[in-house]
Amino acid sequence: MLTNPRSDRVRSVRALSRRSVRSRTGLFLAEGPQSVREAVVHRAEHVRDVYVTAQAAQRHTDIITRAEDAGLHVHETSADVLSTMAETETPQGIVAVCRRADLSLDAALAGLPPDAVVCVLTHVRDPGNAGTVIRGADAAGADLVVVSDASVDVYAPKVVRSTAGSIFHLPVVVGRPVNEILAALAARGIRRLAADGAGTTLLHDAPLDGPHAWVMGNEAWGLPAEVRAQCDDVVRVPIYGLAESLNLAMAATVCLYASAEARRRAGR
Repeated sequence: MLTNPRSDRVRSVRALSRRSVRSRTGLFLAEGPQSVREAVVHRAEHVRDVYVTAQAAQRHTDIITRAEDAGLHVHETSADVLSTMAETETPQGIVAVCRRADLSLDAALAGLPPDAVVCVLTHVRDPGNAGTVIRGADAAGADLVVVSDASVDVYAPKVVRSTAGSIFHLPVVVGRPVNEILAALAARGIRRLAADGAGTTLLHDAPLDGPHAWVMGNEAWGLPAEVRAQCDDVVRVPIYGLAESLNLAMAATVCLYASAEARRRAGR
């Protein structure tokens, strides 16, 4: 059992709360039973170590059994050690150190189906928003999420927690400039739909019958005019009540579910 919160191993896990360390090592931390379960079930090859208290191991025998069956290293820790490793104030007794599943933009686009749905996040800064959009994209059956440079690190602990495990379900490409992302989508014949309140096309009239990408802007200022100009259409989610607007995560989820409904009608 690991019992020393000051050991080098414990400190190296804790250091993954820093972006510079995640970038240098290619590792990140998944906290809590939901995230660890999805990592073990869907991306076991990317899980380096699982750390768990004795109490949590008894509560989550399914996770431990699945991890051991996959040949993963499972380490029992004291509550103090687990608390030191985790970023949350009240950790749930289990964390996993995972390797980033880095994927190039070209490789991700090459693997898409003919009716692909992509979600592009440009300059998104809020960890909760980024994680919730990834979770919504997963729930709506999107095929890919692309996060531009100058955005929040999707492997930050709060983002990973906000995805509720969805970061282990679908490919996520990070760190590319917006112009490069839009050009690559166009080269693949993927229609680029800017989701913005300035749009003249209403969501229910949007062309969702072929491969397309929803391009979402920053939480505060949305999509700049030059980005909207590079898209094939600018689509507005109609507001029927008195609310001024929808926040990023809400708008993205509404748009992605519109795409899911279009797929359903097409028979997929």
